[in-house]
Amino acid sequence: MTVAAGVGYALIALGPALSLFASVLAHKPFLVLVLLSSTLFWLISLIILAGAWKIFLPLKSSELWAYSILILTSVAFQEGIRIVFWKLFKKMEDMLNSFADRVSKPRLFLTDKMLIALAGGLGHGLAHAVFFCISLLTPSFGPATYYNAKCSNIPFFLISAIIALGFVIIHTFSMIIAFNGYSEGKKTDQLFTPFSHLIASLFTLINLVPNGCKVGLPLLYVMTGTTLYYSWQLVWRRLTEHKISRSSN
Repeated sequence: MTVAAGVGYALIALGPALSLFASVLAHKPFLVLVLLSSTLFWLISLIILAGAWKIFLPLKSSELWAYSILILTSVAFQEGIRIVFWKLFKKMEDMLNSFADRVSKPRLFLTDKMLIALAGGLGHGLAHAVFFCISLLTPSFGPATYYNAKCSNIPFFLISAIIALGFVIIHTFSMIIAFNGYSEGKKTDQLFTPFSHLIASLFTLINLVPNGCKVGLPLLYVMTGTTLYYSWQLVWRRLTEHKISRSSN
């Protein structure tokens, strides 16, 4: 292919994330710092996870159950790391609120907390895209492309970019859901995030079946749309409740 193709694949994977960053986060330095810290945090966790799994790779079995175990343990590890990230966020929130009290400034608003969760989730999504897609795109800048035998009608790099985009969206907005679940103690929100992550990851296994990408990719985006809708409903409900509470006071 050409440089244009390589840039195109990169923009498919990262374009919406870059647009979100430019329109929502870029003008607030603190959110940019949260985004960069989150990206580094999740990249380190993925490197640790890859190092642990390197002992067992390549898998000797071609059965899907072997890859299912890999995905299950990987998702469990990342969701455990998400809880650690949440605890760090709470410490940061307490520090910011204490500082605001000392200087007689208002504490963090609900919208501030949601934007911090959004920045943290976008960092997770970017780390995933860099680790699983962008790192693979170097050959796509050459004079040819690559097709996988399991899905011979679509270039491998395009499939990787489409999958990366789906997970960028899932990770970005599921962080809002998870943070709300942890802060409000809502089990539904706490469970939705790991289950959506796991189901979306398992859908990628369908790509290992001949022509499975024709089914796996649409299913992945069904989960992506479900996550977006759930997050939108949550944010709308919380903002409406907050507005009613403020007006009643």
